[in-house]
Amino acid sequence: MTIESSSLTPPTTHHEAQWANWKPRFFTIWTGQALSMIGSALTQFVLVWWITQTTGSPSALAVAGIAALLPTAIFGPLGGALADRWSRRAVMIVADAITALSMVILVALFATDSVQLWQVYSLMFVRATMQAFQGPAALASTPNLAPPEWLTRVAGMNQAMQGVLTIAAAPLGALALAFLPLQGALMIDVVTALLGITPLFFFRIPQPPPSAATTGNSILADIREGARYVLHHRGLLTLYGVTGLVVLTVLPTFSLTPLLVTQHFGGGVNQVALMEGFAGVGVIAGGVFISLRTWHERRIWLVMFSFAASCATVALTALAPSTWLWLAVIWWTISGFTFSTGNAPMMAILQTIIPNELQGRAFSLLNVVFGLAGPVGLAVAGPLAEIVGVRGVFILGGSLSAAICVAGYAFSTALRHIETPARSLPASMPH
Repeated sequence: MTIESSSLTPPTTHHEAQWANWKPRFFTIWTGQALSMIGSALTQFVLVWWITQTTGSPSALAVAGIAALLPTAIFGPLGGALADRWSRRAVMIVADAITALSMVILVALFATDSVQLWQVYSLMFVRATMQAFQGPAALASTPNLAPPEWLTRVAGMNQAMQGVLTIAAAPLGALALAFLPLQGALMIDVVTALLGITPLFFFRIPQPPPSAATTGNSILADIREGARYVLHHRGLLTLYGVTGLVVLTVLPTFSLTPLLVTQHFGGGVNQVALMEGFAGVGVIAGGVFISLRTWHERRIWLVMFSFAASCATVALTALAPSTWLWLAVIWWTISGFTFSTGNAPMMAILQTIIPNELQGRAFSLLNVVFGLAGPVGLAVAGPLAEIVGVRGVFILGGSLSAAICVAGYAFSTALRHIETPARSLPASMPH
């Protein structure tokens, strides 16, 4: 009796079949989105530089910052609900298309020399609003484009890209302005947005059907369902709370970095650029470090340890002697590295434990936490700096946020076991 060779070949599992030849689709879409992000970062620099040159007003720049950040908090829940209800590919296409259209309008205004400051603010607000829709859809699509064992790697790649943008946005924007009129520099964003959209027309993004509880619901009910899921999941709720408090206490230091460099270290614009550039290098290195290997269980320990280290080095940066700028640069670089090694696995954990049909809403709620905590922290930091000084804000904010990370991990059993399958869904929610 002979045995056919096919009988010696193990059957293809459902997992293997699902993820067969997934890389061409994923990396084509990822590359398009990365190019779109580069164009957006360049445009943001160009517009901020125009506002600086035109007004010379700190208040004008503050309004620009609010226009770029506030839509996340306002429209984030709606964007997340639509990402779970509608085709995520369609949401990403429409959001990028409206972003490109807003830039076309701005290009026309600059080309005809009829632009006004309020128009720039308005279109910056529109661009940021589209990000409130595009962001949750893109994050929730990742688990449908890459296998589970690659999610942490992908998050590391995304983190490295953020580091590249941190370093490259200003030089690329300055280079564009050196060779192109301002409207020509803004056209780069239109082109990169179209490059981000194009792969989405050729590749399908799988999407699970809406949850049974969502079917027939209104948009508001969908938003409530996402909020209810997070509120009933103790591990998630603790993680959201800890990260929100960290943003509240440490984010102001990023805005005050130029003052720390000039007032404490006696530096100028070149030294500020040095600090920011090496922070970007650290972010890239951390993202690459995470993406080079497959991370499995106990990633939450890496998240909390990394965030604590990142915050502690913020305080150490300000504690460096005034003649030791080199030491401050080292601490700032380490802070960027450890931020990446914390943020990337955190995104992968969320993509792993949250049901995919709820991820749009869950990610948007996290963005709302950040969008509200950041401005509150900035509002408190100004008066606080008048009392304790800029160094005091760095030392206090860095130390307090590091302590929050350590305490959250030490005292919350739900947070420590957030990756345990039995706790992936709260008892009150259907499995």
